[in-house]
Order: sequence, then structure tokens, then C-alpha cells
Amino acid sequence: MSGQTTPARQQYLDLKAQHPDALLWFRLGDFYEMFDDDARVAANALRITLTHRTFGKGQRVPMCGVPHHAYARFLARLVRQGHSVAICEQVGEVGRGIVDRQVVRVVTAGTISEPELLRAGENNYLGAVVLQGSTFALAYVDVSTGEFRVAETDAVETLLAELARLSLAECLAEGLDALPALPVGRLTIVDRSLWLQDGCRERLLGHLGARALHTAGCEGRPASIAAAGAILGYLERTNRALLNALHTLRPQRIDWMVGVDATTRAMLLGTGAGTERREGIHGLLDRTCTPIGARMLSRWIRRPICGMQPLLERQEGIAELLAHGDRRQGLRGILGRIGDLERLTTRIAQERAAPEEFLALCESLEAIPDLLLCLHGVTSALLVEALDDIDPAADIAAGVRAAVAEPGSAARIRPGYDPEIDRLATAVGEAREQLAALERAERERTGIRSLKVGFNQVVGYYIEVTNPNIAKVPADYARKQSMSNAERFVTPELLQWEAALAEAEAGLQAADNARYLALQRAVGAEAGRLLGTADALARVDVIASLAEVGELHGFVRPELEEGTGLEIVGGRHPLVERALPGGGFIPNDCRLGGEHPHLAIVTGPNMGGKSTYLRQVALIVYLTQIGSFVPAAAARIGLVDRIFARIGAHDDLAAGQSTFLLEMAETAAIARLATPHSLVLLDEIGRGTTSADGLAIALAVAEHLHEIVAARTLFATHYSELARAAEYWPGAVNLHVRAEEHEGSVVFLYRVTPGVADRSFALHVARMAGMPEPITLRAAELLANAAPVPVVRATNPPPMPDTPAVPALDAPLPARNDAVAVQDTTVEADILPPRLEPRALRRLAEVAHDADGLAAELLRLDLAATTPIEALNALFALQQWARASHGQGADGQAREQRGYQLG
Repeated sequence: MSGQTTPARQQYLDLKAQHPDALLWFRLGDFYEMFDDDARVAANALRITLTHRTFGKGQRVPMCGVPHHAYARFLARLVRQGHSVAICEQVGEVGRGIVDRQVVRVVTAGTISEPELLRAGENNYLGAVVLQGSTFALAYVDVSTGEFRVAETDAVETLLAELARLSLAECLAEGLDALPALPVGRLTIVDRSLWLQDGCRERLLGHLGARALHTAGCEGRPASIAAAGAILGYLERTNRALLNALHTLRPQRIDWMVGVDATTRAMLLGTGAGTERREGIHGLLDRTCTPIGARMLSRWIRRPICGMQPLLERQEGIAELLAHGDRRQGLRGILGRIGDLERLTTRIAQERAAPEEFLALCESLEAIPDLLLCLHGVTSALLVEALDDIDPAADIAAGVRAAVAEPGSAARIRPGYDPEIDRLATAVGEAREQLAALERAERERTGIRSLKVGFNQVVGYYIEVTNPNIAKVPADYARKQSMSNAERFVTPELLQWEAALAEAEAGLQAADNARYLALQRAVGAEAGRLLGTADALARVDVIASLAEVGELHGFVRPELEEGTGLEIVGGRHPLVERALPGGGFIPNDCRLGGEHPHLAIVTGPNMGGKSTYLRQVALIVYLTQIGSFVPAAAARIGLVDRIFARIGAHDDLAAGQSTFLLEMAETAAIARLATPHSLVLLDEIGRGTTSADGLAIALAVAEHLHEIVAARTLFATHYSELARAAEYWPGAVNLHVRAEEHEGSVVFLYRVTPGVADRSFALHVARMAGMPEPITLRAAELLANAAPVPVVRATNPPPMPDTPAVPALDAPLPARNDAVAVQDTTVEADILPPRLEPRALRRLAEVAHDADGLAAELLRLDLAATTPIEALNALFALQQWARASHGQGADGQAREQRGYQLG
């Protein structure tokens, strides 16, 4: 093909062969052009016209392009759609044969650094995941801010939770065989050479300028070395300049993060599909004044922590600024003058900053002395630490102010800063003045009043004479170009001054570029100072923001403790409260764990507020564990290790998971992972299948959480049997959301009180939803004539009140009776009686080795009140005793059955 195509076409093909997986943007003049399949893909993705161009004989290829001056929006659209873009620039001199070109960088979802392509208040993370043995390592970097961290864990659930928190834009992996499905924006498989241990270690040591990796938390951790080294290797391949901003690799602890899966987080924070972030909790809490503060607040919100001390420090800082409103408002006013110090510093370190970005950095630094004065006298540890960490970098600010030209200037270096630049600028000015003077002189010499000296990019400088005046042209004029109505000429003097101007301009441009590059490198060498200051300023901004929110919305400081207690007085859901008219939200209390029951069965009508109550309790705990004040009159929170929520029906049909299957999978994860220090929210478990099966599952789950896990649990249900069972569980309590019927309509009181709801008001809700009246009347008629479902019991429990139930599927429907009265009845199916208290089984285990004692215990058992599983446990204990007494000790060892330790 090379013999049949043009040099430019061959140049493109060679560069494309080096980047087969990326769309190649090939710079031609003022456009980035794409060809062949790249052009077809880009034209479709960008909705631009696909054309064709001929390169050599028979080489007509598809083509499309985007203008160089407006590339950013097109690049953003391609990256958002999952494409990588290799940007090829003209690096040689134009006009002397085929211009040299090379790919200067490859842009992927995780390597974007342009401010216009990023959201100011959000990080854009590139990550790498490695599995070595049983250890997962995760390294991640934000190339726009310089953040670079690495973490390890042996638990896949911990890895997935951390990935969900980070919301990686792009994640690197060597392969997928040993890895679970990763919740990341884009998964990039890179070749094995990038992960080799020796190469990764050498890459890390060289980049960090270290002899060992102890400070980075990687020494002796091969998985971490591989993950962090792979990221550096990937950046070397895609855009080496991005490495200039990565000064420090820090270990990240993920074991002290509160475990919250992506579904629970979205439910609590109000960030589900179709929801703007500003409409959720993030929007409520974000009163930050700087982009650096907004990003740190986002990280705090996504990463609730278990550590008591850092939470107390955050609370103390908020309390101090809440109590001193004048100081807080002063800080916020000064913070408003500070720009995106992180990304400005990173752009400079990557040698890609415009003069405007330098000046924005300077203005930010010049505001810091006022902020330090405002912080003087603070006493809380977090603010004192931030005060110590803030470096005003006055030397950098002064240097930038002296060096960088004001906006609108043709040069980037300020006049008077560099003598050589000033000399060359003077030479340029003199040459231009001589050219302007030449026009006046030639008019006088020739007598041609319309004569003018002009310039264009094609022919350079020229003297233009209109056709009627051609006869007056002197003999020393050399013809350069003919026009329809004029001729263009040059003279020796014109050529002399043109050459002098070109030489001076080239020298000025080169000197300006060199001095500007030196300035970028000098300031970039101080990136560590500037980024440390940015981090401290972000902490101040976040604390001031949370204090502002506390005052605006009446949040209070929660009391923290290490135990399993949870006490909330007058708790509110701030998003629901904000959506209601003033004073319309009804606060509610919650007491779980500690000296109170740890399981609450919550009943009540549809639309009565059960889900809101569950969410607000979890949200108050969540806010507590980011260090925020909370929407309540008072709160005492025993810190949690995990928050689980299973609220609302949803499915994942693309993954082959129905609503009920997904419900069971999520509930199973709760049963496996919850601990006594967890908070569990369950809503309508078991409603996705038959009444008998669903009730059995709901009872078994509630029983497991009550007796085995002992987690603080809110279990909302319409199964009244759960409430009846809870009456026999010592660690359980019944709560219900009150509603009343008034003149044929339901009135929701939204007040959570002890006890059990006696009605569901389902037909009233159906009417409120606009259900046609014939349907609601017929439903009422069916309910009124429903026959009880046969009670399923394995034993003979004590008598319990009968309740109406839906008719069996094969039973004939009752005849219509339009005069029937409307009734609203809770349907129940009593499948399990109250269970035996676990201490009876423990007592049985204790006396199993003594025959007389065993007989006495057996006589005390109330078989009428013993469930099938308890009977099995009792039989197991008897069998263990019998085996032990007959020498079958191997099978007689203690083992755990359904959470009971039997001897």
C-alpha cells in the first residue's frame, strides 16, 4: 500500500498501527481528522458528517474531523461513550515538505486532565485491581489533582464496597478470570508486562525517588506494588506528562470504613437513577465555597468511617464554627476568593497551564493571609491542624505575579521580567514601525496615494498597487503576485525589514516559550507545598460548610459511643422535610440496642411513612459517621461497622435476576455479613412470592437477625405474624405508624408509636391512586366474603385469634353483591407459633451429660409451644448425649446449629 498512497496517508497509517485500540485524531491544519473505521465510529458517535478524501491512486477513504479550537466538547463526548482518543499533533515546521507528527497523548476516561472536561466538585479516578493469592490490591489516582493511593484487603466484599465508594471512571486489570464483577465506569484490560513485580517496583522507586516503599505502605506487599506500578506504567504509555503531578503514594485504610453497598448508598443519599446529585443529601450538605472543598466533602460523604477520634475531631470543628457565626462567615467569604488550587497546581506541574491559570493560582494564594488571620485563635484540633498545614506560599505568589503577563497580552511573560525578552520585543516593535514607515515613504516616493503595505500567511509582506497606477511603479519593485484589480510587489528594503521582523518574532516566541516553561517547572517543583495547602483549605471549607448546614437546618451534634446503643429523639428526614411545607414533617424517635430491644418490627398502612422512618434512622447514623451533625432534637449513636438496607422492589433483568431473586440475594448478604455492630433496614421481605413461602422466609430472617446476628434492625412488614412473633422475642419490640379512618377516608398521622397496626388501609390507598371504583368495590366484596386459609402448624400451639384470609386459588369466588359494605382487613396466615426461648435449649445442652437432669429438663419442655427447628435442636442435643454415653465422641463434639451452641 505504501507505494500507492501519499506520504501523509502513510504517516497516518504508521501512527494508527501504534494505537490500534484508540480513535486517532490526526492534526491537519486547523482540524483533527479521522479516517477509515475511526471516521465511521466518530461520525456516528458525534453526529457529524462523514465525507471521503483521496490519498494517491485509488485511495479514497472515509473521513471526518473536528475543529482544533473546539476540540474539548467533541473529546468529552467520545470519552463519555467509552472511546479512547490518541491525539496526534504537528511537531515539525509547517511549509517544508511533509510535516512531522506524533501522538502526544492518549485520552481515556481515567486520564482526562482538562478542567473543561471535568466536574469541578468531583474526583475523576483511574484505578487498578490486582489479585495475588487471596489478597486484593487496589491503587487509584486522580491525575487532575495528584491524589495517589493504594489499599489491600482479603475480603471481596470490602473491595467491592471501596470500588462503589470511589466510582472509578476507569479501572485497569490484567484479566477477568479471577476477579469478581467490578462496579467501575470502564474496565481496561492491559497486557501482563505492565504488572510484572520487578518492573512495577522499579517504576515506583524511580518515580517516588525512594530506596524502599515503607512510607507508601507497599513494602512487602507485592499486590500493592503491582497495582500502583501498573498505574504508573499505564500513564507512561498514555500521557507521560500526567506523572509530574504524582509526588506521593499514600496507603489507604479501608478496614475502618463503614460497609455500605452501592444500592444502600444510593437509597440513603438520594442518588439513584435519574436523580441529580444536588437533589440528594450531597446537595443538602454542600455549602462549600471552593472546588477543593466540594471534592473533599464528596469523599467524606461517600466514605463514612468507624474511627471515633477522627469523628470527634470533625464534630468539634463543626461545633466551633457553628458557635462562632462571624468567624464562619468570614472564612466562607475568603474561601470564595480561592480557586481550584489542586487542579491549577496539577496543570502547572504537567506543563499545560495557560497564563490565566497561573493568575488564578496567584489570586488564590494572595487570599490565604486573610484566611489565616480569620483562623487565628481557633481551638478545635482539626482547625488547629489545618492552620498549621496552610502555607501561604508568598514567594510563589510574588514570583507568578511578577512573571506572568496580564490577560489579553500577546506574550505570556510580563514586560520587564526578562531582559532578553524585552530586547527582542523592542526589536519586533522597531521592525513593525519600519514597515509602517515604509508605506508612508513609498507613497511619497511614487506619488501613489492608494499604495499600501500588507501581509498574509501565504506570500508574507508585500506592496500593493492598483491597476490604474501600475505605470507609476518604480523599477526596483519586483512583482510577487497578480490580483484581479491590483499587483503586489516587494523591494529590497521591504525584504530586509520582513526578515528582521521574522527573526525578531521567532526569537521572541522562543524566548517567551522557554521562560514560560521554566516558570511552569519552577512552580511545578513546589507542587507538594501547594497540594498540602489545598488539602488543608479543603478541610476548613468542609467544616465550615457542615456548620452552615447545621445552622440552616437545625442539625444537632450526636453523642458517640462504642457500644451497640442507638437513641434518636425527634429524628427527621431532611430531604422529605425540605420538600414539605414549613412544619409539615412529623419527627419520630428510635431506640434500638443497648438497654433497648435490638429488633423493631414496624407495621402500618401503605403510604403511612414506614419507609421514610427506616431511611431517616439510617441516614442519621450515616451522617453521624461522616462527622456531620444530624437532623434530630438529640441523638446518641453507637458507631456501626456496616449499614444494610433492603427497601423497595427492583430487579436486574440484564443479569437474569428477577425482583424476588435480587431481594433474596441482598437479604442473604445481610444475613452473612451483619454483626451486632451493624444497622439493618428491611422492608417487606418475602412479599415477592406466595403468602406462605414469603411469611416463612420473613419469619426466618427476622428470627436469624434477632437471635444469631443481634444487629440493630428495623424490619418493616405487612405480615402481622411477625409482630405477633416479636411479642415472644425478648430482644424485639413492635412499632407501628399510626393512621386513622375518618368519614370513609384514611388520615395518615406519620407518628411511630409502640404496638401493632391493626389495619393496612390498602383499599383506601388504591382509591387514592385512582383505581376505578368497580375494581375497589369488587375487591372489598372479595375480602368481605373471604374464607380463612387453613392454618399450617407443625405442633399444637396455644389458641390464637382467627383472622380473615384470601380464598384458596381453587375455591369459587363469592357471588357479587353490590350492597356489600367496604371493609379493610389485614390478611394473616399463621404458619409459625411463638418459639421456645433459646435459654431453654442452652439449659438442655448443659444437663445433657446427666440422665436425671436431662429427664427433668424434658419434662419441663412445653411441646405445644415448640417449633420444628427447636424440636430438631432438642433432638440433636439428645443425640449428642446418647453418642457421648456410648463412646461416639467424634460425632458428639459441640457444634453450632442455627446459632445455638449445643454441648
